[in-house]
Amino acid sequence: MRGLSEKIAGIAPSATIEISNAAKRMAKEGIDVISLSIGEPDFDTPEHIKDACIDALRRGETHYAPSAGIPELTEAIAEKITRENGFPARQDEVIVTCGAKDAIYEAMEAVLNPEDEVLLLDPSWVSYEPCAKIAGAKVRHHALDPETFQVDDTLLSAVGPRTRMIVVNSPSNPSGAVLNADSLGLIADICRDHDLFALSDEIYEKLVYGKKPVSVASLPDMAERTITVNGFSKAYAMTGWRIGYAVAPRAVIRQMEKVQQHTISHPTTFAMFGAVAALRGSQDCVEAMRREFERRRDYIIPAFSDLGYTTAPADGAFYAYVNVGGDDMAIARSWLHDAHVAVTPGTAFGTPGWLRVSYATSMENLQEAVGRIARV
Repeated sequence: MRGLSEKIAGIAPSATIEISNAAKRMAKEGIDVISLSIGEPDFDTPEHIKDACIDALRRGETHYAPSAGIPELTEAIAEKITRENGFPARQDEVIVTCGAKDAIYEAMEAVLNPEDEVLLLDPSWVSYEPCAKIAGAKVRHHALDPETFQVDDTLLSAVGPRTRMIVVNSPSNPSGAVLNADSLGLIADICRDHDLFALSDEIYEKLVYGKKPVSVASLPDMAERTITVNGFSKAYAMTGWRIGYAVAPRAVIRQMEKVQQHTISHPTTFAMFGAVAALRGSQDCVEAMRREFERRRDYIIPAFSDLGYTTAPADGAFYAYVNVGGDDMAIARSWLHDAHVAVTPGTAFGTPGWLRVSYATSMENLQEAVGRIARV
């Protein structure tokens, strides 16, 4: 057989796969493993969203749709962005994608050229770097302050002549940190001064505790150079629906549409009608889930403090980022094999010595997991 793609061969598999596979093997053997590794809400999709999808199926919404998404959804997204995120968005500046991850990939394909450089703020989500590399770009990592998880002036020196994009993720996966006004202002200044794109991943914007997230595109002169990515997986417990979206200048959306037309064509038609119901219906379900995540956050952060660990500021998302001060892979293996608790090593996010602990599970599981870890 002839050689395969060198580009894909050069992309490492997920650094979490060892722990994940081991946890699955143990579960199959009948071992009671508590998984605190998955970034998925443990709630069911709200009924009114499911009903809208079922209604769409029954009336025959099972055929091809426009590549950028059904008009009902692109309109609802544009209205949501204009109403909630602080910058105006037109319907033709929206594309609906197969999850937020697909939006990130398409955006990078649409704007990056070979040898362009993408700046990642570590800790950073595991798929940003592979998406950039698939698009032919290179990646430069810049570490955030390990106590505040905010941006400081050291970011200025990380920008090089080939830098084309800065990826912003607030609230953050994995840290749960929310970037403050100074951090976002500095990022915006750099983007304006160096003519860079900001890719702003805002998938956790609804899951914030005591703070208000700010969209990068709402800052002065940033809408014209920002690709805002969001979706329905986290806020509406719709992970399996695979519906995300991007809002960007029309020229960028046109490029993303080309990528979409030649890959997925468009997201699942009837699922998009469920997403319309999510945006246009009552948001009480979102607030109820947010409050429950906050209750769990208020338990797990002090619990790790009592065990002698420090954590990142957990102002959003549903993760406790725990500083274990040692070999995170070895400690993750120990917690799995000795305590039967699965967590995600910080190495996966570019910050060895940390563990990501998801509290998107029941309070009972969290309490049992903490007790097991304490006994290791």
